Amino acid sequence: MEIWRKALPAGHPDIALSLNNLAGLYKSQGRYGEAEPLLLEALELRWKALPAGHPDIATSLNNLALLYQAQGQSGEAEPLFLEAISIWKKSLGNSHPNTLAGMGNYARLLREMGRDSEAETIEAEIRVLREQLKS
Repeated sequence: MEIWRKALPAGHPDIALSLNNLAGLYKSQGRYGEAEPLLLEALELRWKALPAGHPDIATSLNNLALLYQAQGQSGEAEPLFLEAISIWKKSLGNSHPNTLAGMGNYARLLREMGRDSEAETIEAEIRVLREQLKS
C-alpha cells in the first residue's frame, strides 16, 4: 500500500483495488476491525474517481457487505448487496458472473436471516439466468 500511495496520484482507482485486496486478506483472517476502514476507503476512492454506476463501485459495496455479513450485521449488509446488484445489472447485465455472484451472496444473507422464500426466488432467478447462458 505504501508503494502504491507513493507511486500513484492520490485517489487513483488502483489504490482502491489494493485496499480491497488487503481488506480481503484481513477478513479471511478474522481481522474485521482492520478490514472495515480499508473497504470504506476503497469505496470512497471509487465513488470519487469513477463514474456513477461503475462496476468497481459495486465490487466495493459487495465486499463491504460480505464483511458485515461475516460479523452478523445483516442490517448493514443487505442494502449494500442490493445496491451492488443494481449497479452490476445496469452496467454489466443480468447474466454477468459478477451480477450472478452478487445475487448468490444476497440469497445466502437472506437464508441466514431466515427469509428462505425470498432467497429461493433469487436462487431460481440465478438458475434461469445461468440456463440462458448455456443456450
